[in-house]
Amino acid sequence: MKTKQQVVQEFRRTEIVDAARSVFARRGFATAIMDEIAREAGIAKGTIYLYFRSKTEVFKAVLDEDMRALKKSTMERIDAAEDLHGKIRAFTVARLENAETKKEIFQIMDNEHANAALTRSQYRDWLREPVLHLAASIERASTRGEIRRVPAEKTAWLVADMTRGTIQRRLLEKSDTPPSEDAEFLCNFIWTALANQV
Repeated sequence: MKTKQQVVQEFRRTEIVDAARSVFARRGFATAIMDEIAREAGIAKGTIYLYFRSKTEVFKAVLDEDMRALKKSTMERIDAAEDLHGKIRAFTVARLENAETKKEIFQIMDNEHANAALTRSQYRDWLREPVLHLAASIERASTRGEIRRVPAEKTAWLVADMTRGTIQRRLLEKSDTPPSEDAEFLCNFIWTALANQV
């Protein structure tokens, strides 16, 4: 059972992270300032420093919360899909839709000013569990002969890398195509490569 103080601290921390997400989305990482985050959260700037030492630490908390939510959503979607084709589609749609709704944060992640806040290895760590979850489904389908024999984990990472590439292209081109349409194309392309040759 949490104490009243713990509940208040968690609530305050969530308020700060939510406010920071809005400010970073609006202003970017480099030009966002702690004063604006404090105003957005409706607290004194000094209160932020009770929870976070720096703007970079606040940004990492935003990314961590968003990536945890994305991981949960992706895995739930994979589990809900009935076959491997559906599981691959679930993985790609979950990530493309998330990038669409949080495109400003994704742009910050690719921006050189945010390098202090995120490394490629951290991104892969956030992605690892859903990728391994997808790899297990690929291995089962491969063992049952539903697809041709492929190295499951390497294939799952390839799906993740192709999805990430699609996200980056959509951000660079400011695509009007719905995420579901790009996901469908990507999924069908991958499925063609995996299908047993008759």
